[in-house]
Amino acid sequence: MLEIRNLVKHFGSLVAVDGVSFAVERGEVLGFLGPNGAGKSTTMKMITGFLAPTAGTAIVCGHDILAEPIAAKTHIGYLPEGAPAYPDMTPAGFLDFIAHIRGLAGAAARRRIAEIAETINLGEVMCQPIETLSKGFKRRVGVAQALLHDPDVLILDEPTDGLDPNQKYEMRHIIAAMQPRKAIIISTHLLEEVEAVCSRAIIIARGQILADGTPAELAELSRYHRTVRVGVPADRAEQIQTELLRLPGVAAVEPAGDGEAATLMVIPPQGERPPLAEVADLARAHGWELTDLRIERGRLDDVFRNITTGTYEGST
Repeated sequence: MLEIRNLVKHFGSLVAVDGVSFAVERGEVLGFLGPNGAGKSTTMKMITGFLAPTAGTAIVCGHDILAEPIAAKTHIGYLPEGAPAYPDMTPAGFLDFIAHIRGLAGAAARRRIAEIAETINLGEVMCQPIETLSKGFKRRVGVAQALLHDPDVLILDEPTDGLDPNQKYEMRHIIAAMQPRKAIIISTHLLEEVEAVCSRAIIIARGQILADGTPAELAELSRYHRTVRVGVPADRAEQIQTELLRLPGVAAVEPAGDGEAATLMVIPPQGERPPLAEVADLARAHGWELTDLRIERGRLDDVFRNITTGTYEGST
């Protein structure tokens, strides 16, 4: 459905994108992750033909975006960064304008606009000027125009930015419902969003892809993967940490570092099994009242931080 071939973009001496290549199949939702300035939005602009690459190209449903731009763009739905729209138009007027650009007219256009307005839940604001809408509703209008022509490939730059928790849930449900029929790329800073809706994730930094895999595969790259998470009484955390360090098969014990002050991470040596049974036996022997005891599956935020700051020694 979508093949990215060695995309490069220079802005003067700045290399914004440096040889990015990947493919997205029908039924995939690809999370495109990276810190600010990593090259995510620039890559998306080149894929959609909004920005000309310095080198490389994108193939959309068999059409080269450079050689056959119109044919390629008929298969793309694009939500740009910031969801730009004409502020003096209403959502109804804006979607009618987009429908005509996309080749829809008359009853077919009206029917499709009504379907999308219901899907995205825009009914209550369809006749208000876009400039008066909340950030969340402006984002919904942007998503609606991207979906209007039922494209095969969806490129969504921060689709849930500005949405409240209920609206985010609705948007994730909409994306999940479309997944079997489309190839979807979502650029996001929200790691929980990747875990909730994406079947695959790419981490990009300094214009290059540093990791590519399912969210579960990437989480396994975390140093906390297969460590033992122990919830302990806060007033005894230091004492318990000392006792845990005496166990065989324990390389380190440290605070969880994720807001759980009374949670310790028991880290085994590289490649060894988690010492869950040993921790449980020690807790029973000392009469500790544990609030949590389980094997951690790894943290996507830990992997993201390590990879994008250059402290990770490898990729998948």
